Amino acid sequence: MRVSSPLWDAVVFAVMVMVECASIGLTTLSKAAMSGGMSSFIFIMYSYALATLILLPAAFFFHRANLHPMTFSFLCKMFLLGLIGYLMQIFAYTGINYSSPTLAAAMSNLIPAFTFIIAVLFRMENLYWKSSSSLAKSIGTIVSVSGAFIVTLYKGPPIMMDLSSFKSSNWILLSSQSNWVIGGFFFAADAMLSAIWHNFQAAVVKEYPEELTLTFFYSFFGTILSAIGSLIAERDKSAWRLKPDLALITIVYSGMLGYGFCVGAMTWAFHQKGPLYVAMFRPLGIVIAVVMGVLLLGDTFYLGRFD
Repeated sequence: MRVSSPLWDAVVFAVMVMVECASIGLTTLSKAAMSGGMSSFIFIMYSYALATLILLPAAFFFHRANLHPMTFSFLCKMFLLGLIGYLMQIFAYTGINYSSPTLAAAMSNLIPAFTFIIAVLFRMENLYWKSSSSLAKSIGTIVSVSGAFIVTLYKGPPIMMDLSSFKSSNWILLSSQSNWVIGGFFFAADAMLSAIWHNFQAAVVKEYPEELTLTFFYSFFGTILSAIGSLIAERDKSAWRLKPDLALITIVYSGMLGYGFCVGAMTWAFHQKGPLYVAMFRPLGIVIAVVMGVLLLGDTFYLGRFD
């Protein structure tokens, strides 16, 4: 049941800001860990598994009194959500590996646009051309898509950069530009899947309003799918070993805050405000990502894009 009051709206707003901060922190950490040799497939699997272990007792404790029956239809929906979510992670972390968390944040501006288009197509959002709200959303969709193309393909003069970037040679720069475009295409695919996931998750949470239970099953099926994917893609046994290093810190952060808090909070916000409201917070991430990328990863901030 959706609640509407200025105080409650402020609570939902604050939660979504925290979600965006946690998400950008995760992409920044994961980029650093993958640069150190961490396998993205193994990382995703361990993160899902940790989130599942954390969410199981939480879901049982909070929803044991009013738990809906686990029907075959419900499990199929959760499996599909898990599959879409897993593919989202694969595309996102492959894109991060090719480029940077800052590009990930910039390309996430596509998510509100795609979410709006899908919501209109499936009549979850009404479009009235004479309405100022619908007109603003339509213009925002065009601007978001255009901005994503500019950020991926255009590179202007540097504005902010790490001092070590001056030492880069020309062939490294050309390779970086090529990887940047490849990363952009992976992020575009991730944005489309994210938009589908947003709308589908919002529809499911209307039918099954137990947010923690939904998040648990999403992580559970994600764990199974990512384990299968890891067994196929990662044959190096040493990649499966966990060590007390940055990779382990990133996995714990991802399991607790990424797949645990962020997915759970977004599912709750879907129930409160709908998929488009949640997606509209994505542009906030680019400001956070620029600062983190320049300060922590040595990214260069150009007019139009970031390296």
